[in-house]
Formats: sequence, structure tokens, C-alpha cells
Amino acid sequence: MTAALFLHDASVRRGDAEVLSRANLSVRAGELVGVVGPNGAGKTTLLRAALGLAKLSSGRAELAGRDVAGLDDGSRAALAGYLPQERRVGWNLPAWRIASLGAVQKPPVLAQAGAMDALARVGLSNVAERGVLDLSGGERARVLLARLLVTAAPLLVADEPAAGLDPDAQLLSLELFRQEATRGAAVVLTLHDLGLAARACDRVVVVDSGRIVADGAPRDALTSDILREVFVLDGGLEETSAGLTLAARRYRP
Repeated sequence: MTAALFLHDASVRRGDAEVLSRANLSVRAGELVGVVGPNGAGKTTLLRAALGLAKLSSGRAELAGRDVAGLDDGSRAALAGYLPQERRVGWNLPAWRIASLGAVQKPPVLAQAGAMDALARVGLSNVAERGVLDLSGGERARVLLARLLVTAAPLLVADEPAAGLDPDAQLLSLELFRQEATRGAAVVLTLHDLGLAARACDRVVVVDSGRIVADGAPRDALTSDILREVFVLDGGLEETSAGLTLAARRYRP
């Protein structure tokens, strides 16, 4: 089966600095993959490189087996939906109109219907007609999540989708991404909450200083050694009634 997202020896330079170094990553349909790492580790660059939004200095990036360097915007949008970390919205359009932008290739009637359905999924049916700039920051983040869901793309990529959400909305967003993986989409998320990543994701990819240093099931990727070396934490994952939980404190050598 062709991977929905594929990186081979992918590197990105910013000036004299290499911000992504020889990254190898493959994500297939039905997988929910969490990308974690310290601030500035290269998580966002990894996502942008995979989508063709950051120019590679070497290596290769593919979407559904097609080199991203040769894709036009329409072809790329058909293969992948992207929710960036930046939540800025320039116009105070109704929430449903913002959500409908995820379905730009569909007729307006179908785009609106898809937007209303996605807003219901994120719990915002009651604000569909309100201007998005009149909503709270958390509500606006959920509108943008709805816009991503409307794409129904075979690959969904979200950069810090849980940021700015209250705990209940965080769990809802991850449940929705699980539903998308169950329908057959490949899903890639960056997350700061290691416990959340361990509970929600099939695989965890750890990025540190521009390099992928671990990639595997949560227990295999978030080992005590990785936690200490990458996150400066002393501890590990523990099984609880709520699932895997991070039990750690700051490492003091």
C-alpha cells in the first residue's frame, strides 16, 4: 500500500542552519501519528516539508506516491488537509462560511452542508451564523478544526490542534481525529502533551534538534531514556484506568 505521507532523507535549511536533518517518515491510511518534541525541535518544519510548504535542501517528500515538488495547489489540496498552528482569521465571516472553505472543490450547496455537519461534530452548531471573530479563541480553534474535517482528505495534518482548547475540547478533537483514522484517513498531529499523545496515537514520532530520534508505539518511542535525553524528564509511561499516563518530573542529574 502506498503511503499517504512519505519522507526520505528529507532536510531543510534556514540560512546556514539545518532545521530538519535527513528525516525518514511514512504514514499510511488508518494511522494516527503524533509528532512530539521540545519547542524549536523542528516539528512544524517536518509537517511543512512533508506537504511541500518548506523547500527541501535534500531528500524527497511524497503524498500518495507523488513527489510534492511537482504538485499544483489543487492537487495537493485533494491529497492533504492542513491545519496550521497559526489560528489567525482575517475576516469576520460566519463560522459556517469559514468551515466551508475546506470544501473549495465542491459546489456551494455541498460545501455549506459539509460545513454544518463538521460544526455539529465539533459542538458548534449553535454559533454557525456568528462571525468567527466574535467567538472565543477556543471556539475559533474548533471552527478551524471543522474546516479541516470538511476537506475529507485522505491525509489530515494538524499542527498543535489541542492548543488553546479546554480539556474537554482537547479530548473531543482527538476523538474526531480517531474517527477520521477509522474512516481510512492518515492523520498526523503535533502535540505538546506527551500523555495525551501516548493515549491517543497509534505511533509517536519524537523530534529533537531537527532529527527524528524515535518512531514507534507510544511505549517504544517515549522510553525513560528518551524522556530524559530529549525532554529532561525523569519517569515514564504508566498504565492507568484512563489509559497511558505520563508520570515524570524534571530530571536533576
